[in-house]
Amino acid sequence: MTWGSYHYALGPTIALVVVGVLVLLLRWTFSHGRSLVERRPQQGTSEEYGLLEVVSAPPTFVEAEVQRRTLTDAGIRATLAPTTEGPRVMVFPDEAGLARQILAGPGPR
Repeated sequence: MTWGSYHYALGPTIALVVVGVLVLLLRWTFSHGRSLVERRPQQGTSEEYGLLEVVSAPPTFVEAEVQRRTLTDAGIRATLAPTTEGPRVMVFPDEAGLARQILAGPGPR
């Protein structure tokens, strides 16, 4: 037997392989729960952020970002969370006391 005797099966085999690859790609593309596109964040209450603790509740996002940057510059991991009650600056509980002191500013002299 030579390769030329199987030439009639080569075309349909290639077509089946191409269709199989397309089926796998389409299943991956349209599957649920494993999207590569980032979903829009949902707002929740302050209690829905796990271990994070609220250290500040500024009225605007601009003030919240300034406070977050102040804490980050001081070496404290801080997060600006858009909650249903408004913007909140949150940190881990072990750094909350220090974060509140930093945000309070220097005391009276």
